[in-house]
Amino acid sequence: MIILNIHGYGGNPHNAAYTALQENGCCDITAPAIDYAMQSPENILGKLRYIIADKQIELIVGTSLGGFFAAVLSAELNLPVIFVNPCLMPFHHLPRLGFQGNIKPFIPLFGMLDKLESDNVNCIVGADDEIIDTHDFTERMLGNARFRRIPGGKHSGATLPLKSYFGEIMYYYTEILPR
Repeated sequence: MIILNIHGYGGNPHNAAYTALQENGCCDITAPAIDYAMQSPENILGKLRYIIADKQIELIVGTSLGGFFAAVLSAELNLPVIFVNPCLMPFHHLPRLGFQGNIKPFIPLFGMLDKLESDNVNCIVGADDEIIDTHDFTERMLGNARFRRIPGGKHSGATLPLKSYFGEIMYYYTEILPR
């Protein structure tokens, strides 16, 4: 399986999700570095769309703000997605994190999330996430049998059982769903 891993704001391409995917050994991972403060959301999406087409991406993993971009791309391209503590309302959270950029371009993109297909959505969140406080909203919006809320889990993916969760999801997409 060919996977695009999108890191969060202030994060890096070789985040906890990347490590967990590598440990599962089931995939080819593309993980670009994104400078969210220096690029507009549309430019970021353009770069990610190019990568998806060029690498023939089959699944997107998005952590925190990367989860927002993963959601938009999943809705637009009908690709499966795994969210790790997704920041689905960046216009709400980014200013609280010191983001100085323009948040207005995120608002119309948020409107695309209603096109997400439930069968494409997988999500794991930390119950004690100290950064994103809207996981109740996320669960109501995205909730399905593959939504997991981890007691004691924080915002860092390193506090979540990503390796086992990713293994479960990879099994779902490679063994259960194709039948």
